[in-house]
Amino acid sequence: MPTYEYECSKCGHTFELVQSIHDAPRQRCPRCRGKVRRLIGGGVGIAFKGSGFYVTDSRKSDGGAQKSGGDGKAAGGDTGD
Repeated sequence: MPTYEYECSKCGHTFELVQSIHDAPRQRCPRCRGKVRRLIGGGVGIAFKGSGFYVTDSRKSDGGAQKSGGDGKAAGGDTGD
């Protein structure tokens, strides 16, 4: 659920309120019961959690390059005789 920030026009008190999108906006300040207005928020930052956000996407191409080299015995003129 989103967090909305409100500011009281009477006492200047600002507060945050977690509400559903379908809930009606808050009308009164919890301190002085004055009228409040909902402020425009900056949104939420991106939070990367876990060990490697793109691990499965970026390593597929790297793994293919390493496997194509093989063990180094197939391509050269080194026969060992």
